[in-house]
Amino acid sequence: MKRGITILLVVVAVILAIYFAFSGLYNSIINREEDTKEKWSKVESQYQRRTDLFSNVVNTIKGSAEFEKSTLQAVIDARASATSVKVDPGKLTPESIQQFQAAQNNLNSAFSRLLVTVEQYPQLKTTQAFQDFQAQIEGTENRINKARDDFNASVLSYNSYIKRFPNNIMASIFGFAEKSYFKAAEGSDKAPEVDFN
Repeated sequence: MKRGITILLVVVAVILAIYFAFSGLYNSIINREEDTKEKWSKVESQYQRRTDLFSNVVNTIKGSAEFEKSTLQAVIDARASATSVKVDPGKLTPESIQQFQAAQNNLNSAFSRLLVTVEQYPQLKTTQAFQDFQAQIEGTENRINKARDDFNASVLSYNSYIKRFPNNIMASIFGFAEKSYFKAAEGSDKAPEVDFN
């Protein structure tokens, strides 16, 4: 009888040890995955800040000058497209991140064309709204870069963790997939040049 109880206690102890080991691994994966999602939301937030800043400048231009409607409309359409692209933070695939990035690049390109047109209106460059824009755009681009760097660091931590043994077994069992990094498009390593002087 004592031998049976001893065996039962050993079996229960082994089962509990395995449970706690695997639950700890599982919870660590969840924590890293949630951190990645949170960092992605900060990337989106900073891009939204830039989009809103661009919108404010577009409204200033509409109110201060007679522009070619096609140039202004291109920015408005690109903004609508950029804000409509949403990425599920649980499915950060190369395709979804690329789609998000393409929409942001399209907005940036349309806005750059608009700024070229602004050069023909020197009085517009002296308005308070343009001066405010000039002060804010550099900081906004720096925030975007920081958010992307933080996101990529979080993805690195998550991906490395789920690839290590025995974590990879747990990740495979519960369907935790590798996340994609934010990779800048060629030439986007430079913030849009804005010079109103």
